[in-house]
Amino acid sequence: MTVNYPHTLDDFAGRWTLTRKIIQRNGDVFTFSGEAEFSWLEGSVQKEKSGLAYYEKGEVTAPNESVMPAERRYFWQQPQTGLFEVLFDDERYFHSFSAANPNAEHLCGDDNYVVRYDFTAWPVWRSTWQVIGPRKDYTMVSEYSPA
Repeated sequence: MTVNYPHTLDDFAGRWTLTRKIIQRNGDVFTFSGEAEFSWLEGSVQKEKSGLAYYEKGEVTAPNESVMPAERRYFWQQPQTGLFEVLFDDERYFHSFSAANPNAEHLCGDDNYVVRYDFTAWPVWRSTWQVIGPRKDYTMVSEYSPA
């Protein structure tokens, strides 16, 4: 059986329906519903595709049913075949992974962020973050489906 998974940034480009659950250690669950878009950045010198701007927008529903707007931005690039690099919106390095080894880790102060990407149902895919530290303790599962 051949597992289909993303090989290049082209595979991510476009719009995705995004749902997310954020499960706090105390049992509180926040949900996010919205859309994510990966759009090409143009290289300044060669006018080549240089990476993807990631932008998500939607609404977060808190356990008390209050609803808040939410958005997030990142940059994705592919410095070598098979490796995906994710940068914060200010272009600081966040993490990198490959479809063959879809795991990464990021230490933010004393809080540790560990992610596992799941591409086994591609083009539907997931990211599961486990965040543990003195300030944060939650699991966040995001599911992306082609829009």
